Amino acid sequence: MFTQVVRVLRRIFDTDYNPDPEINSWLERSQKQENDVAEVIVAVPAVAEVRRRFGVPATRTGIQPVYLEITNRQNVPLRLFVAGIDPHYFTPLEAAGINHFSVIRRLSTWGIGAWYFLPLLFLLPWKLLSARRANLRMDECFQDLAFPLRPIPAGGTSRGFIYTTLDEGSKSVRVRLHRMRSVSSEERAASLEASAEKLRAGTPDKDTAEFIFSIPVGGIAADYLLKDFSELCPAAEIIPCTLPDFIGRLKKMPEATTNAKGTGHGDPVNLVLIGQLDVLLSVFAGRWDQSETITLSSCWRTVKAFLLGAEYRYSPVSPLYLFNRSQDIALQRIRNSINERLHLRLWLTPLQFDQESVWVGQISRDIGVRFTTKVWNLTTHRIDPDVDEARDYVLEDLLRAEHVDAAGYVDGGMYCTPENPGRNLTGDPWFTDGKRVVVRLSRDRTSPGFIAWE
Repeated sequence: MFTQVVRVLRRIFDTDYNPDPEINSWLERSQKQENDVAEVIVAVPAVAEVRRRFGVPATRTGIQPVYLEITNRQNVPLRLFVAGIDPHYFTPLEAAGINHFSVIRRLSTWGIGAWYFLPLLFLLPWKLLSARRANLRMDECFQDLAFPLRPIPAGGTSRGFIYTTLDEGSKSVRVRLHRMRSVSSEERAASLEASAEKLRAGTPDKDTAEFIFSIPVGGIAADYLLKDFSELCPAAEIIPCTLPDFIGRLKKMPEATTNAKGTGHGDPVNLVLIGQLDVLLSVFAGRWDQSETITLSSCWRTVKAFLLGAEYRYSPVSPLYLFNRSQDIALQRIRNSINERLHLRLWLTPLQFDQESVWVGQISRDIGVRFTTKVWNLTTHRIDPDVDEARDYVLEDLLRAEHVDAAGYVDGGMYCTPENPGRNLTGDPWFTDGKRVVVRLSRDRTSPGFIAWE
């Protein structure tokens, strides 16, 4: 009993703050990109590394430190666009404040049980003073480790942490750098007019450089991590396609997904993406969430989110089938609750267009939940029957990301009207014009071209 009391007291009153200044093991997993503008190194510490380096479990409070090291290769200063990494980033003192020690807050978590420790309240003033000293040290630590938000001098290097909101599975980090030129008033006016003209014409700004990273950070068992893409489409089975051949093969792709036995039609196959896996993940990762594998733990979290109408960003996606296998990648975009989201499933094909991988997919919008006897848990998402809207939403979202090289539509889908709709595996109706959107992704920011693929 005495040991338990001591343990509880330690949890309430302990304010030791001991960050480890020697640890930097995350650099072993860092990624580097470079061009004539800058060299950029990005790394995301694991949960345990954050706990040791910052002295507090910051990830528990929804804060994910991202390490940046930027070397300026220009003869003019560069400025980092921090909001491009995370529009909801935390300042160093804000991040520290969220993790501050608070004896009062710890006592309040015990509720009425805190009265048992009333005789020890004489220790409270000393512990409050101790917590204040620890919190001041924490403020100093978070500030010292922060990336300096000032121009990176010509030829210089800046390094430190940006305190971002927590993402699990993978972290998309978009590093955008702006050249800071010194110009006269006349040159400034001409430069502003030139920038406006570039904006109107959709021409990339040469004074801006962008680097996009997609970094695995753990925390969830993302479904695509279980796939060996080199085995799904071995090199010997790759089919290089000319444009006419490519369009012809796209039209012959399956019209709809199926169940595991291939005996029933599901949702329509209405999306084609052209791009390598790392580009695909980096383009989507900043705005779409990955899906966990189906386990007892993830199912329980899904049930709780369903019953409480709460958010579960990484809820598992039910399997649909193409090419005799379930989806290779499942992504989702959440809305207000687990019952309202967009589900995107992708399958790698053996096709190759202009040396790029080709993916086909299915996209639908969940607009509610209903009961059904066709699945074991007696509930299913109700989809918006206008599946073309969800298809075009993906295109709009990718255009907004500014990483679309070309986009257009091809035939090949199953034409269905609202009066005579198709139905998915759980009986939900859907209708479509029978076209598939085809999007070629770009590794760099670019202006899209709308083309008639056919």
